[in-house]
Amino acid sequence: MSDFIEVTEASLNSADVSAWLKQSPEGVGALVTFTGLVRELEDASLEAMELEHYPGMTEKALQKIVEQARERWPLKRVWIVHRVGRMRLTDEVVQVGVSSAHRKAAFEAAVFIMDYLKRDAPFWKREVSDKGAVWVEQKSSDLEAASSWDN
Repeated sequence: MSDFIEVTEASLNSADVSAWLKQSPEGVGALVTFTGLVRELEDASLEAMELEHYPGMTEKALQKIVEQARERWPLKRVWIVHRVGRMRLTDEVVQVGVSSAHRKAAFEAAVFIMDYLKRDAPFWKREVSDKGAVWVEQKSSDLEAASSWDN
């Protein structure tokens, strides 16, 4: 069992996730990875996205999410890397990866981790566009997605 959790200002490389997960212990039959990117806004031209966090507090929240996932699924390795700072279109923002013996556990755990991350991890997002800069409120769809796992 091994976890890699990091919050960084450095650019991310999605190849790093798979390489690390492939070093999983014996019995691994599935690797699932997710990479979230900065995307264009629907109603404005995005210039940048800025993410802030509380160092220490954020990593603890991410570790708690991993612990909750491990209580539900038999996971080998879990990777969460989240970027903070100023980012441009198509920059990688977040990477989640899990390894498990079986694909169902790996897929479900990856979705669970992202759903809980969007709800419980203390990140604050500001979108800078041709219309100005706006702090983004948490989406009700993200809250609902995480709540769906509570049953």
